[in-house]
Amino acid sequence: MAEDELENLPGVGPATADKLIENGYDSYQSIAVASPGELSNKADIGSSTASDIINAARKAADVGGFETGSMVLERRQQIGKLSWQIDEVDELLGGGLETQSITEVYGEFGAGKSQITHQLAVNIQLPSEFGGLEGGCIFVDSEDTFRPERIDDMVRGLEDDVLQATMDDREIEGSPSDEDAMDELVADVLDKIHVAKAFNSNHQILLAEKAKELAGEHEDTDWPIRLVCVDSLTAHFRAEYVGRGQLAERQQKLNKHLHDLMRIGDLFNTAILVTNQVASNPDSYFGDPTQPIGGNILGHTSTFRIYLRKSKGDKRIVRLVDAPNLADGEAVMRVQDGGLKPE
Repeated sequence: MAEDELENLPGVGPATADKLIENGYDSYQSIAVASPGELSNKADIGSSTASDIINAARKAADVGGFETGSMVLERRQQIGKLSWQIDEVDELLGGGLETQSITEVYGEFGAGKSQITHQLAVNIQLPSEFGGLEGGCIFVDSEDTFRPERIDDMVRGLEDDVLQATMDDREIEGSPSDEDAMDELVADVLDKIHVAKAFNSNHQILLAEKAKELAGEHEDTDWPIRLVCVDSLTAHFRAEYVGRGQLAERQQKLNKHLHDLMRIGDLFNTAILVTNQVASNPDSYFGDPTQPIGGNILGHTSTFRIYLRKSKGDKRIVRLVDAPNLADGEAVMRVQDGGLKPE
């Protein structure tokens, strides 16, 4: 949105418009969903002025009102489903990973959580006829898990017909048997994954805000951002806020971080995928004592919760723990050199 359009809002002059744009509030919609306190701090304006600006933006953007169930259904037709390229898992998830939703994958060390983020960073770029969404990916790396070599393995591990269609879409001459063409494809896939390493929880929160700006910059391009991965969501929060005395502050910051991510999903029709660490509950005498970190804050904010656990060899059990419109269930996949594969 042009600066002069922002200046049409009451209380927004050239200086305020510059600050709003600088902090990522470059559309009526992004301002409409902000809180007065948030806007006041970012734009250095009074709370009353911030409230007036937000209310005017809500009217201009036509958000905040009620709509019928039919209108909601029509809007949900825009939601994309990202295929895992594993039929059993896609069926479990009702077609794949949903845009405009947060999907949490939790499990113990070595279960394959980071493998999923890497695989879906590749799958998001595939042609729609093969379950991709033809978009780019933002990867927030808090545990130094991102490996471009793994992306290389996973691209080369795709089926030949998928590879050929992907090459054709990108106007890459050659075939999957052509090493030069494959090298060009891998480089092109890597170019569409935007990676940032989070050094602490505050930096991670800042990167979520930067991700929103990046998604806005790519919205009208040939490769809009369609996936945001955070691996892992809770590692820094868990390390920095230790003990019950800091629990409330940790949960408040985690809650804000999750809502920042959710806003990206809503504004740009993006799928949000977060991985989560687990802890063992010593009070559990029956069943699996493994519990995800983050408590009710994360449980309530995540639209889909997936528990990933090890099985024999390279097998992994994908268990859908919670979803608003799907039954709980399990699927089996394998983690191999060429990526995630069916059983």
